[in-house]
Amino acid sequence: MTDRPHHRPMTPGDRFFAAIEAGDDPALIAEAADRAATIIVRGARGADQEEVGERLLHLAETEGIETIAELWSGAPADSLAGCLWRLFLLRQWVYADPVGVARQFEAGRAHAEVASSVAGVADPPGPDELKTMVDHVLRGIAVSEFADVLFRAAAFARVVATGRAVTDASPDDASRMQTLADQLERSARQELDQQLG
Repeated sequence: MTDRPHHRPMTPGDRFFAAIEAGDDPALIAEAADRAATIIVRGARGADQEEVGERLLHLAETEGIETIAELWSGAPADSLAGCLWRLFLLRQWVYADPVGVARQFEAGRAHAEVASSVAGVADPPGPDELKTMVDHVLRGIAVSEFADVLFRAAAFARVVATGRAVTDASPDDASRMQTLADQLERSARQELDQQLG
């Protein structure tokens, strides 16, 4: 026992709560991520959509889209924000290792059950051709049907996953890329159903 007498805990007043630094509200962050994704995917239709596609590609080359992409990182795979996060990651990966990606794509295209025209990579698929393809996919967000963009990205990821499976890549690497392909394809089918629905 202590000599200290029992006392009621102090109830903090309004000033106590006002003095605490407020963190970012996760609900507001998720809402902002969804709104940005919706504007990018749904809001770029019209006479200037080619220009919007170019601006979107330019954003991917600057830090501006990275900030937005961070917001998308926690979004569910089947949401617009989640789809854009996956497309952004795909582009970043291609630009970070174009030679390795070209090698994996080349190894996979003979074995993958995907039409090479769907994946949309020039023949032969070198590093520069892969960068061109992934930029075309990103531009397509603004100028094409979003389902087509997702189907194309899914086909590309599926070919790379197959390439990883038949080369010396770890099974986990092949599995992660296959999961990405499955998520993109599932989202593409949902997008197509929504368009037709």
